[in-house]
Amino acid sequence: MPGTTSAAFTRPPLRERLRLADALRTETVGGMLLLAAAVAALIWANTASGSYAAVRDFHLGPAVLGLDLSVGHWAADGLLAVFFFVAGVELKRELVAGELRDPRRALLPVIAAVCGMIAPALVYVVVNVAGGGALTGWAVPTATDIAFALAVLAVLGTSLPSALRAFLLTLAVVDDLFAILIIAVFFTSDLNFPALGGAVAALALFWLLLRIGVRGWYVYVPLAVTVWALMYNSGVHATIAGVAMGLMLRCTPRAGEAHSPGEHVEHLVRPLSAGLAVPLFALFAAGVSVSGGALADIFTRPETLGVVLGLVVGKAVGIFGGTWLTARFTRASLSDDLAWPDVFAVATLAGIGFTVSLLIGELAFADDPGLADEIKASVLVGSLTATLLATVLLRMRNAKYRTLLLAEERDEDGNAVPDVDEEDDPAHHRRLAEHHARLAAEHRARAEALEADDTPNPPSGA
Repeated sequence: MPGTTSAAFTRPPLRERLRLADALRTETVGGMLLLAAAVAALIWANTASGSYAAVRDFHLGPAVLGLDLSVGHWAADGLLAVFFFVAGVELKRELVAGELRDPRRALLPVIAAVCGMIAPALVYVVVNVAGGGALTGWAVPTATDIAFALAVLAVLGTSLPSALRAFLLTLAVVDDLFAILIIAVFFTSDLNFPALGGAVAALALFWLLLRIGVRGWYVYVPLAVTVWALMYNSGVHATIAGVAMGLMLRCTPRAGEAHSPGEHVEHLVRPLSAGLAVPLFALFAAGVSVSGGALADIFTRPETLGVVLGLVVGKAVGIFGGTWLTARFTRASLSDDLAWPDVFAVATLAGIGFTVSLLIGELAFADDPGLADEIKASVLVGSLTATLLATVLLRMRNAKYRTLLLAEERDEDGNAVPDVDEEDDPAHHRRLAEHHARLAAEHRARAEALEADDTPNPPSGA
């Protein structure tokens, strides 16, 4: 409503915090596995590069269906479809029941995410125009890897308050949406219209079965594989199939439902995505040479330098600048519990652009495998640099974060509901007022009784 001030980075409601904690717990474990897979890939590729390349480039699959793919392509085009399916469900939930449902609350993370993608792309373009590099990699530094970022938080032991965690997660959801659009628009090859028509028809059947209430994984899993295969053969990147199916799920519970179908399916599939699909993709995507000469080339070649600066500088400046501009020129304001250095720390953390950046790097430089490997190395260097900077910034405020988190979780009456949520509950305020009114009435009654006892009895016969 007009004149209403929307505070940024405010504490989410209890239900949203519980959902957030569940999602972050899975993503954090997945991020640990992702980190381990990336380290394993680097060790494998730099100690036994022949066997690494042999396994990554080994082909398998039915050629008659156009699916005779290398192991690396199965990881990038197949397994990541599961990751993008979860991203689609997450985006749908945010749009219908989360932060993005309210346009006033959605304004800040959307603008921050958009600025956090435009700024890195501009940094990359400026560096490559000045250095005479290829502009085809402009989209590589635009992505944020939420799983890797949360794994960094878990390793650091930083007690981020839920408001900052919610902002980071919502920011990553919007970031994923724009990354999906970039892949669909800029990295679609020549279209095979019969296959694309078949994919659309299969998606329509998927939607219809959901709407009429058909249940059973044995129906949807084969259909999902069919949608994916047709999408792959259509020339549109196969991960778009995962997003499309995720967006079709209903994410609002009906009467009598504890959870919506979207929440239920996301709860089942997210561990598969975070614990298997993404780590395996990292295993076959992050195996690049990290010799001294290769690392030196990262800072002298415009394409790779543009990626590093885009992730480290572009992301931080873009997200922080977008947030500050939104607070400056709209009615959004920063929560009283937080300061602008907190926003900058989260913006720096968003410079960890691992999974989707590696994927876009492969797509952007598919015709030049040597440069593609250098781009992957620059993504690793940029993400590591952003990690180190965010570590310093977050550690400086860690004591403050612990205080905020303890205040959020305090439950002195032991009823499993944090005291701060009871204080924010209007019904709780009403019950508290009624309780005080009863105490006051009892106090008045006792006072009147004492006063009556102290009154001298009148003389007899008076």
